[in-house]
Amino acid sequence: MAGVAPKKGKRRLTAEMNVVPYIDVMLVLLVIFMVTAPLLTQGIDVELPQASSQTLSADDEPLTLFVDARGDYFLDAGGDPKKALADQIVIDRVGAILRNKPETMVLIRADKNVKYDRVANGMSLLQAAGAAKIGFVTDAPSVPRASSAAKRERG
Repeated sequence: MAGVAPKKGKRRLTAEMNVVPYIDVMLVLLVIFMVTAPLLTQGIDVELPQASSQTLSADDEPLTLFVDARGDYFLDAGGDPKKALADQIVIDRVGAILRNKPETMVLIRADKNVKYDRVANGMSLLQAAGAAKIGFVTDAPSVPRASSAAKRERG
């Protein structure tokens, strides 16, 4: 057989990059991000009311969940607004409204004497229905509060 015998002692260098370690690192990072991403979205985003605000136009009418002093839920849309609603009915109605108009602002208007767990439960119902951002409705204080700088000057 006629052939070329390989040269002994000298190997030809290749200019190829070994990408297997980089793929392994990327897969490990992917798994880490897949595991940690759901843990970061456990809380509910809340937009707190500000001192001055603009009035809403008729197109921007928010959906409001009312919680009375006894802890009963009422909605200002879909049915009798004076009738207390069960948890599943709140989820169904809010979910239907948000499916039709996902940019609808969702607010909670709770009595100041209601137990905290009823408000927290209402927030979880709204989140289960698909509300991404939930705001709270409050009344402005009747007497303006003195600023902290004014209190320091007096004290």
